[in-house]
Amino acid sequence: MSFSNVQSRPGQQPRHGQVFKPESRGQFCVDGVNAQCPLQSWHVNGLESGKFFPAAVGGLRDPLAPDDVANVAPPADGKIASAGQAFAAVLDEQSAERWHKHPVKPGQSLDFQWSYHAIHLTRRWNYFITKPDWNPNQPLSRAQFEAEPFHKVELTAQPYWSHNDALTPPDPTIHQVRLPERKGYHVVLAVWEVADTGNAFYQVIDFDFG
Repeated sequence: MSFSNVQSRPGQQPRHGQVFKPESRGQFCVDGVNAQCPLQSWHVNGLESGKFFPAAVGGLRDPLAPDDVANVAPPADGKIASAGQAFAAVLDEQSAERWHKHPVKPGQSLDFQWSYHAIHLTRRWNYFITKPDWNPNQPLSRAQFEAEPFHKVELTAQPYWSHNDALTPPDPTIHQVRLPERKGYHVVLAVWEVADTGNAFYQVIDFDFG
């Protein structure tokens, strides 16, 4: 299903998917936990940009599934949390104190739960984390994140047009993820990559490692 084929009610934007547990930065905005962040649910579900982060250019093919649709350009540095969407630019504000954080322990096993408002044929989910020496008072950039995901879930069936059932994720999708060794404030970037479009959906979750 492409972005343009998603059906929505009059006056609403197309919706796609989000991490709802642990609550993403955007979900905490919807819930009123994050102050001065007036987002609605459809904003959080629509944080869509090019797949293959941390790549910075479009036109790339998936090494695992080269028949998948090539990517469009992923979000620019400083616009990762919003996926470059102007309606969610508030999510790109970044400081050590700006956002509410989930208390966690290094090495803790945690369920990341995705919900969907428009199902896409899926290739993978990647989970990235900020580097041990990142600067929380600087905008989120590729240099702030580890280059490789610390957790990845891939669906290998291909070509995508012959495997609708195998590439359609369950709703909700639950991944049991072991958090890396970290101290203090860190950000996890969860990216849901789509097989049949050039896009992915971006979610950032703020953690305090104690």
